[in-house]
Amino acid sequence: MPLFALTIFGSAFLLFLVQPIIAKEILPWFGGSAAVWTTCMVFFQCALLAGYAYADVLARRLAPRNQTLVHAALLVASLAVLPIIPSAHWKPSGADDPLASILGLLVVTLGLPFFLLSTTSPLLQSWFALRFPGRNPYRLFALSNLASLLALVAYPFVIEPAVATRTQAQAWSIGYAVFVVLCAATAWRNLQVRDMRVREAEHVMASTPTLGRQVLWCALAATSSVLLLAVTSHLTQNIAAVPLLWVVPLAIYLSTFILCFESPRLYPRETLLPIAAAALGVMAWCLADARLTHELWLQIAVFSLGLFVVCMFCHGELARLKPAPRYLTRFYLMVSFGGALGAALAGIVAPLVLRAHFELALCLVGAALLLAWQVRRDAIVFAMLAGVAFVATIGCGLWYVTDFYDDTLLATRNFYGVLRVQQFGEGRTEHRSLVSGTIMHGVQYESPAVRRQPTSYYTTSSGIGRLLETLHPRLDPLRVGVIGLGTGTLAAYGTPGDLYRFYDINPAVIAIARRDFTYLGDSEAHVETPLGDARLTLEREPPAELDVLAVDAFSSDAIPVHLITKEALALYAKQLRAGGVVAFHVTNRFLDLVPVVDSIARANGMEAVWIHDEGEDALANRSDWVLVSRNHALLASPRIATAASAIPPHPEWRVWTDDFNNLFQVLRR
Repeated sequence: MPLFALTIFGSAFLLFLVQPIIAKEILPWFGGSAAVWTTCMVFFQCALLAGYAYADVLARRLAPRNQTLVHAALLVASLAVLPIIPSAHWKPSGADDPLASILGLLVVTLGLPFFLLSTTSPLLQSWFALRFPGRNPYRLFALSNLASLLALVAYPFVIEPAVATRTQAQAWSIGYAVFVVLCAATAWRNLQVRDMRVREAEHVMASTPTLGRQVLWCALAATSSVLLLAVTSHLTQNIAAVPLLWVVPLAIYLSTFILCFESPRLYPRETLLPIAAAALGVMAWCLADARLTHELWLQIAVFSLGLFVVCMFCHGELARLKPAPRYLTRFYLMVSFGGALGAALAGIVAPLVLRAHFELALCLVGAALLLAWQVRRDAIVFAMLAGVAFVATIGCGLWYVTDFYDDTLLATRNFYGVLRVQQFGEGRTEHRSLVSGTIMHGVQYESPAVRRQPTSYYTTSSGIGRLLETLHPRLDPLRVGVIGLGTGTLAAYGTPGDLYRFYDINPAVIAIARRDFTYLGDSEAHVETPLGDARLTLEREPPAELDVLAVDAFSSDAIPVHLITKEALALYAKQLRAGGVVAFHVTNRFLDLVPVVDSIARANGMEAVWIHDEGEDALANRSDWVLVSRNHALLASPRIATAASAIPPHPEWRVWTDDFNNLFQVLRR
């Protein structure tokens, strides 16, 4: 018994620890997009499905001795792919399909080890049921999820702050080798059971689950899986695409498995069903009401608690409907199939079919329908509550979609997120906006009198505006690089002979900036728009001799962390002429990034000046820019120095690097 428990615990711990490790390693290669995690989850769920299918076939088709030999051979073979460090040739060139690249990278780098880790829980539970008849093997599933939860919690709070990313991958590889030894020892002990044939014969007598029951297992698992990914996407697209915020929903998801499979008493069905109905209604309301969109803590609380309650319903019903141990592997196979189906719907189908993040609204409707189906034979009060929840989620979903398309000229979605072009006002106030996620990323007025004027975060009173106006009389022509295109507003500062080079990873942004806005076409400067992740592009290019490099690549309020590290700034500095400036746009509702930029500037021997603009001009928005340079005279010039604000010192903060960042430090209190 202890050996089974230890092996299952170790496999689950490694299985879920590797997920944030590998995601963090490859995140900078694909622009820091929150979709990287969703794509990774598709792979993890599909690999889990393959592992459970393997366990089901092995347990039902092969004798115990042959099961052991086949599994041991694969375990030994999997050691050949260690350590799990992605090869640099997987870095995208700019035109590559990121979805295919990520999936291919994951298959090659850790496909076999992840596959074998995923087989451990169902396969060893099957062996356990044969070796210890009468004992409950499903408690080992609760133990497995406990180990997964511990791995997820340990990563952001213990491992990530203290251990470099490359070292994490190497240490995990050593842990996997130890697991291979443990699993082989468990398999060997399993061969020592002499009366296995008798126990197998008794095992076979259990009744076969019906097709309808297996479909229900799949539907319950798919609903919780889609909701997990939809809630994760909802949170990460507006805050930051870092493992910490991916971990929270996944930890909630796993905790419900632990509670429901540990003991029937931990799933109080009659109490939880009406709470689940209410939770679905509240989540639907918070999603639909635009006034609540930017209430960060309300959104986190509502969707985290709602995810917990709905997953308790889904996983509680799974635990209640689990089969006899004989069909344990088939049960896990259907649960895994549901999980993979949900991940594919949220991670692959939804971005291809839906123009925006509508999958969360659809999932809430589906969960309400499933709840109504499950309680149709229960008390009339339960059925009525489930019916109300179903109607409420449909109504709020329609409200959400209708509100999304109000004043919208164009909506498009790809791997990098959702973009909208909206039109507002009449006459002199008529203007277009580009919205990424829930944040405006540029405005242009239609009136010829102001069409070429920089607006929003880029007006002459902003940090970047003051910098460019200070440089223009001194330098002619001016060479400006911009990481993040948006509407191309900064091109409005261009004069004849200037170069404005906009780096953007999203082809849809480039198409929209050229088709739906005129800043690029109206600019007097020469404008270039290379496609690809800016950091990777700059690494491949020779020094560009730029006077200014503006870092303005945030998507919604999420930050691509790899663009705001010590190493990133060192790369930017190499692209500058002597005395050049790196300008970081750090306007953010939730994160205070000014001290982060100040610390990486000091680490590179540079000076930082923070310019906060309240945006009091009619064309302006509130903005925060941090100008970083070794040119003290420029930063001390009147146009810049008179608008500078003191940067709060945080000597206790560690410098952000490619191997370290700390989101908790920068959350606005």
